[in-house]
Amino acid sequence: MTGTTTAGRLNALGRAEMTLLARNRTTVFMVLLMPVLLIFVMKSTLQEVGLEDSGLTVAGASLSGGIGMVLLQVVYMNLVAAYVARREELVLKRLRTGEVSDREILAGTALPAVCLALVQCALIVAVGTLAFDLSAPRRPELLVLGLLLGGVLLTALAAVTSALTRTVQTAQLTTLPLFLVSLLGSGLFVPLDLLPDLAASLCELLPVTGVMTLVRAGWLGGVPGHDVLGATLTALAWTVLAVFAGQRWFRWDPRR
Repeated sequence: MTGTTTAGRLNALGRAEMTLLARNRTTVFMVLLMPVLLIFVMKSTLQEVGLEDSGLTVAGASLSGGIGMVLLQVVYMNLVAAYVARREELVLKRLRTGEVSDREILAGTALPAVCLALVQCALIVAVGTLAFDLSAPRRPELLVLGLLLGGVLLTALAAVTSALTRTVQTAQLTTLPLFLVSLLGSGLFVPLDLLPDLAASLCELLPVTGVMTLVRAGWLGGVPGHDVLGATLTALAWTVLAVFAGQRWFRWDPRR
């Protein structure tokens, strides 16, 4: 590593990972274009769903949900494949023989994906504010908190999922359960207010639901204070649990 400090080592790992990411055209497409395409698809679907009871517009629901899509695809799904690829290529094992700690290896690998996701989320907010007549973030501190917790949570969940994933190809299958559960039950596009009471109560406990509640409350407002507190505690609890599980069960050796 070119740096002897934690910041220097993270910077070196992040730059190396960004170089590898840029060389993979399929990954670049998934990271940059797929979330945008899904936003337009879901916007067309939401036009047929009554959102009046939730207090959201089609643009507000689709664009705030697009932030969740970015976090899931750019951070979670992309990182599972990255961790598996680096593990099977013995990159992680070689890094562990140097001065870099295990946490620095995992964080450095995740750094480009998390930074890219945050930039895309900022662009979504800017486009929504300027082009779709949505309000500027009403509580930016909640929006930032939601994005940061989402980045850490999904990085940790990616580390956990990679332990269950044998190859890069099977990463598309192992990431599918969390993606579908979050898409359908975490309020990405269909607010939980439109679900039956029992279903909504259960969905509030899903990993990504707290993050999405914070994002929506921070950008669009309209979320009661007790719901914000509950969402924060839920997101923090899942983050702590995921970080612990990632440190406990992450696999460093190839699964050949």
